[in-house]
Amino acid sequence: MNIFVINSGSSSIKYQLFMDGEDTPRCQGIVERIGLPNSNLTHKFLRDGKEAVIKIERPVPDHTTGMQEVGKLLTRPDIAVIADAAEIHVVGHRIVHGGETLTQTTVITPEVKEKIKQLYPLAPLHNPGHYKGIETAEKIFTQATQVAVFDTAFHQTLPAKAFHYAIPQDFYEDYGIRVYGFHGISHHYVAGRAMEFLKKPDAKLVTIHLGNGCSMAAVKAGRALDTSMGLTPLDGLVMGTRCGNIDASVLLYLMEQKNYSAAQLTELLNKKSGMLGLTGHSDMRDITAQLQQGNEAAKLAYDMYCYRIQKFIGAYTAVMNGLDAIVFTAGVGENDALVREMACTEMDFLGIQLDAARNALRQQGIRDVSAAGAKTKVLVVPTNEELEIAHQCRALLKAR
Repeated sequence: MNIFVINSGSSSIKYQLFMDGEDTPRCQGIVERIGLPNSNLTHKFLRDGKEAVIKIERPVPDHTTGMQEVGKLLTRPDIAVIADAAEIHVVGHRIVHGGETLTQTTVITPEVKEKIKQLYPLAPLHNPGHYKGIETAEKIFTQATQVAVFDTAFHQTLPAKAFHYAIPQDFYEDYGIRVYGFHGISHHYVAGRAMEFLKKPDAKLVTIHLGNGCSMAAVKAGRALDTSMGLTPLDGLVMGTRCGNIDASVLLYLMEQKNYSAAQLTELLNKKSGMLGLTGHSDMRDITAQLQQGNEAAKLAYDMYCYRIQKFIGAYTAVMNGLDAIVFTAGVGENDALVREMACTEMDFLGIQLDAARNALRQQGIRDVSAAGAKTKVLVVPTNEELEIAHQCRALLKAR
């Protein structure tokens, strides 16, 4: 069963190819800046057991063109990993929002596609791109089974007291307004790896996914009990361009007193806030450079970013009545030692203490960066959403 995993965004396509039964991808890559003049494609593949890289820079006007370019690379004679597109048996798609009806990994049918479209308003930055990825893959990999894996599915174990909002029940019953949670594929994967590492299947974990989008989850014995994102991926932590937690009255004030429209508020909170709004930059590497130069805005942004993480660690420890480990993952969580250090400062009452030397090291794989003898482990676990998607596709199709 050869599985091609696609993570299609609004202007990008990430992909990995897993051959029958293997967990190491034969090739992987990303098409970036789709629809812009400076589009580019980075394709990595194994040649004689070593990784080789091809980079292509040319306009990619749409997702179909981008996927066609990827298909050509998969079968190009000098670097081919497959002889023909028909060798792809399954295409696994990451879908951010599945709502209340798409709650588990599923084969994509016209009905499933329609439900994904209906959820556009709840994930406007994500589901439209995923839908394009599905339609494009159907045209190129015509013989493959298309499978959807949902970011919201892992959080379906949240108890009612955690996923309901304190508004009239009609809004939940009629419109499905509730906490759904996101980054579930990543939280699921790293929680599983952490439990294996700790040799503790009933571990109480706080998983911390920090990328451009950021979220946290309380995970007890592999089940999500709470999570920081809500109806949409806007809620919770301070993110690259999203504000996270905010008093709803701020929005009412801007609407009533400053004549902001719904569209303007959506743009403000999703694309112009977070670290970008605080510093003018959304990439933590740029903000770190400003911080090192003594920039006060960067210092405040870092303080807010890490303070919010600390608040959720405390809350989720209470939810689980204990804590065995906190788990940092994703681009910032895996690579920004300063974020980990600041988030773990003055948290010794929970048994959280970092080893500064371990924390500063850059290493491959899972690593424990907590101080010797610390009651609570601090783990860095590289996420692998594509591998988790491949695993879920295999499990679904073997069970049929």
